[in-house]
Amino acid sequence: MFDSLRILFHQGRQYIPDVTTTDVPGVFRGRPVISSTPADEDSLVELCPTGAITARPLAIDLGRCTFCGECMFACPDKIRFTKDYHLATNSREALVISEGADSPVALDPDKVRKEIRSIFGRSLKLREVSAGGDGSCEMELNATGNVNFDIGRFGIDFVASPRHADGIVLTGPVSENMAEPFLDAYNAVPDPKLLILAGTDAISGGIFDGSPALRRSVLDGLHVDLYVPGNPVHPLTFVNGVLALLGRKNR
Repeated sequence: MFDSLRILFHQGRQYIPDVTTTDVPGVFRGRPVISSTPADEDSLVELCPTGAITARPLAIDLGRCTFCGECMFACPDKIRFTKDYHLATNSREALVISEGADSPVALDPDKVRKEIRSIFGRSLKLREVSAGGDGSCEMELNATGNVNFDIGRFGIDFVASPRHADGIVLTGPVSENMAEPFLDAYNAVPDPKLLILAGTDAISGGIFDGSPALRRSVLDGLHVDLYVPGNPVHPLTFVNGVLALLGRKNR
């Protein structure tokens, strides 16, 4: 008992009661905000290693952004990153943050398939597939089940087999060697099934986009239910994104 009290005194409560409103400590970079302050937009475009920045008007594509912060360091009056971790959406276009926009990234309710909430609203089993990932997103997804975030309290769990899953969470840029294994896992999930792209690499290829070692064409024709940006994905971004997709609120 005394050991437990000592840990509580030194570390505080590790469990997060409300994952939808808690603050993120440290130097976390979330949703960017682009002001109307004049800046050399072409230099910012050239500075971005993944082509996430476009000019006139200036915009940042969170599906390509690595959240390195170099654009913010170069033009702090023009670009700043907030601590808003609510970044997941079911619309690829919603990941593009334009100059002057300061509203949260949200799901498009009209694009949420009705069977998702009626079938998976109370229980969801997911199979994670790392298609050439570097391990960072995979570790953060593992963290969603720890004592801090406890995604299992919402009836959401990761399982070992796609045949026991309701959907696939894809991480990594989809390398040539992992293209067929990913399709095998996806096809093994019974219908109706979910597909979630977690991380910059999965959404766009990230810094590997355009590499001949990738086969992203396997995603063509597949319906993506949720895009979860991040490099790597923050557990709070993933948990809140899935809860929003299911129409769930924090308990």
